[in-house]
Amino acid sequence: MTGRRDADGTPTDDVLDDLFAVIEDRKETLPEDSYTASLFTHEKGQNAVLEKLGEETTELVLAAKDDDREEIAHESADIVYHLLVLLAMKDMDVADLRSELAERR
Repeated sequence: MTGRRDADGTPTDDVLDDLFAVIEDRKETLPEDSYTASLFTHEKGQNAVLEKLGEETTELVLAAKDDDREEIAHESADIVYHLLVLLAMKDMDVADLRSELAERR
């Protein structure tokens, strides 16, 4: 997924919306070769995504402990991705997340 980028190549603020749109598309179309689609059809159901969130969180903690900035960014992205999949499973979206975060300002 490439998404929209600023002139300097930095992803735009819409990167979460772009990613979520892809996740929603995979949820509806369920392409056979899609990891995202496999999460929606996994025999464990939502537990597959919950397990991935736990695994990625542990990996993030270890990367932070090692002060590995590249790995921190990588594992953080994995967490955000799996979180967005979970939101889609629960018929929620990025607006729900933004709304909750805005209330906490």
